[in-house]
Amino acid sequence: MGSLFSLIILLIYYSLASLKAEAADQGIKSARVLDLVIRDYTFKSFDNHFRTGTFHDVNLPANLSGIEVDTARFRCGSLRRYGARVKEFYLGIGVTVQPCVERVMVVRQNLGHNWSSIYYANYDLSGYQLVSPVLGLLAYNAGSGVNFNNRFELGILANDKPITVDFRNMTTITNVSGIKTLCANFQKDGKVILTNQVSSYVCVATRHGHFGLVTELSPPPEQVVKRKISRWKLAVGTTVGSAVGAFLLGLLLVAMFVKVKKKARMEELERRAYEEEALQVSMVGHIRAPTASVTRTSPTIEHEYLSYPS
Repeated sequence: MGSLFSLIILLIYYSLASLKAEAADQGIKSARVLDLVIRDYTFKSFDNHFRTGTFHDVNLPANLSGIEVDTARFRCGSLRRYGARVKEFYLGIGVTVQPCVERVMVVRQNLGHNWSSIYYANYDLSGYQLVSPVLGLLAYNAGSGVNFNNRFELGILANDKPITVDFRNMTTITNVSGIKTLCANFQKDGKVILTNQVSSYVCVATRHGHFGLVTELSPPPEQVVKRKISRWKLAVGTTVGSAVGAFLLGLLLVAMFVKVKKKARMEELERRAYEEEALQVSMVGHIRAPTASVTRTSPTIEHEYLSYPS
């Protein structure tokens, strides 16, 4: 019975291993899954003989090529008292790790340009484009021996002095000189927070996470052409509309002028007709009085007589 149980456990283990290998072959499409995979390789490559506070490169498999990972182990108290420089990240004095009993493993990620596209795909960056690799700063428990049983994530908090993220050594930043650049802070809940830079290509944060630089996405050339065509159409339409309006206004003025002239002409004709039909004026003594021409009916002789019987 015990051997059968062991066989079942082995079958389940190999099945899970094959599924994990298939997932790796299919490619990682989640930012969270990528963090977990990097965490596992970081713990595997860590040596307990590494000096505290000294960073070491983490060797990743070929399917994760393009990603740079560095890790170091710190005492929580020493990190709070002295701070630390973690490549592009600077943790000032007073930074705290929660919860942390003794030691913390700090992991710095540079996802490069290819793997940074995962964040562009998983976060809503509509209207913006990434112009730098995504840099990550994470922390895991490293107390009581580094093993797979206590590799839970910790929080790095900067209450007094914020964590600075320096992107000045990123070569592609020079391609967007003169364009306003914003800092992008990718949250675990799927949200992205955009803030202004504190100086050229330098961002600040109050906790661990993933960061990048973004700029506003320029409109495609077709949209620019369409916008120009629309403005041209608007100008032509305005000109044509003004011309048609002026023409109609001219017609209205001509019609009003013709109407006024016609009315004046009709009044003149009526006045003349009235004067022509007016009575003649003649003197009757010392008085002018209207007179009319005498018209008499010419007398006619009746030649027919009525005959009466005798």
